Amino acid sequence: MASQDKQPPKYQRIADGLKRAIAAGEYGPGDRLPGENELMAQHGVARMTARQALGVLRSEGLAEARKGAGVYVRAFQPIRRRGVPRLAHEHWGAGRSVWSADVPDRELVVEGVAVGEEPAAEDVAAGLGAEPGDPVCVRRRTFVLDGKPVMLATSYLPAALVAGTRITRPDTGPGGVYARLAELGAAPVRFREEVRSRMPTREEAERLWLPAGTPVIRITRTALAENGHPVEVNEMTLDSSAYVLEYDFDA
Repeated sequence: MASQDKQPPKYQRIADGLKRAIAAGEYGPGDRLPGENELMAQHGVARMTARQALGVLRSEGLAEARKGAGVYVRAFQPIRRRGVPRLAHEHWGAGRSVWSADVPDRELVVEGVAVGEEPAAEDVAAGLGAEPGDPVCVRRRTFVLDGKPVMLATSYLPAALVAGTRITRPDTGPGGVYARLAELGAAPVRFREEVRSRMPTREEAERLWLPAGTPVIRITRTALAENGHPVEVNEMTLDSSAYVLEYDFDA
C-alpha cells in the first residue's frame, strides 16, 4: 500500500497560515501578529510549537520581534541594488557615491571605516594578480540603512598603487575610491562580480543583526583598469532579507 504524504509539522502549518494572512493583507506592515499565547489557544499547541511558528516568519524576514512588545510584520523596503548603473563611469565620475544609486531617498550611513595595510591572503592575491603576502591597502566598513546594518564591505587595493592618496584615508572624497583611481590613471573600465548565497558566520550574523536562519549574499567584485590589470577586489556581505539585486542590460 502506498504511504500517504506526510504533513509538515504543526509549527510549519501555523507559520504557513500566518504567511497566507500577511499575503492577503490581513496583517499589514507594522501590524502585530498573534502572540504565543494566542496561537496556543487558537491551535491547541504547546508554547514551543507557537514559538517555532513565529520563528519561521522571523527567519524568513517577514516579521521582527520587538522586545517586550511581540512580533510584528516587517515593513520591508528592499534596497534595490542596481548592478549596472551604480558602476557606470558617469555616476562615480561625477563625484557621486556608488551606493547612492541604490538608496537615493533614504539615509545611508557608512560606519566603522578602518583603513590599513596587510599582506595579501591567497585569494585576494589571486584576484589582484599579485603574490600571496604582497602588501595591499585594506578598507573595511559597515553600511547602515535606517538604523540597521545591511552590508559589510572590505576592499583590497595594491598598496604601491594607492600609497599617499586619499584611498588610504577613511574619507576618500567625492566619487570615492574609483574617482581617486581615475586620478592615478587607473580608472576602472570593467567590472566582474561573483554572487553566491550562504549562511553567515557567527561574526557576520552579529554585525548584521541577523535572526537565526537568515542567509547572506556574498558578492566579490573585481575592478579592472584599461590595461586589464585588477586594481581592486571588493568583498561584500549583504543581509539577504534587505536586498533585491537588479541587473538591467541590452540583449
